[in-house]
Amino acid sequence: MADCGLMSRRAAEKEIEAGLVTVNGVRASVGDGVFPGKDRVVYRGRLVAPKRRLLYYLVNKPQGVVTTMSDEFGRATVKDLLPEGERVYPVGRLDKDSEGLLLCTNDGSLANKLMHPSYHLKKTYLVNVRGEVMGSEADRLRSMTELDGERIAPAEVSIVSRGENASTLRFVLTEGKNRQIRRMCEACGLSVMQLKRVAIGPLTVRDLPVGGCRRLTDKEREALFAAVKKGENGK
Repeated sequence: MADCGLMSRRAAEKEIEAGLVTVNGVRASVGDGVFPGKDRVVYRGRLVAPKRRLLYYLVNKPQGVVTTMSDEFGRATVKDLLPEGERVYPVGRLDKDSEGLLLCTNDGSLANKLMHPSYHLKKTYLVNVRGEVMGSEADRLRSMTELDGERIAPAEVSIVSRGENASTLRFVLTEGKNRQIRRMCEACGLSVMQLKRVAIGPLTVRDLPVGGCRRLTDKEREALFAAVKKGENGK
């Protein structure tokens, strides 16, 4: 009863001792064991249901891993990177050839908000392309509002570094279409060598090794919810 969020453990013991709790129709005693999903626990005539535990994980997806929980072709999936038995799902997608930050959760309400463009949650990517990128090419990427006949929200694009053989660009998107960055680069004659998502709103990949997975800290969770709340207020 305490685990279900009804009351403190001490208060639950008092209610049990008062005969107000039954297990499978039999008056309960303090210390009785129950199996969630199997035993029927009733308090004051109302069924006591286990409180679903909300889980939030960060995953640093490697290249070659598909952003699904199962794959008919036997390829490695995000599920392979998560703790065994945890029923969480990736929020959004990264294509198989891309890498970087994914949020996985069983919080459907949060997931829906994070994927909706009206919340304006920024996602940041570092993209390595072949050759030296000039300012005019970055300007063209920034000015793109249509891609293959489909309207797109303008992206923030900056040149992080450039050289004769390769350059690194930073893209910041608030609304992402399927393989958008790769298609934008292709439209500008740029060949992508590596694409990595490094941030989702306030969450960053900086301390998470490739292929790694960990739970969000309390501070990260609070920052994420604050960012979503800000998006709600700005809608």
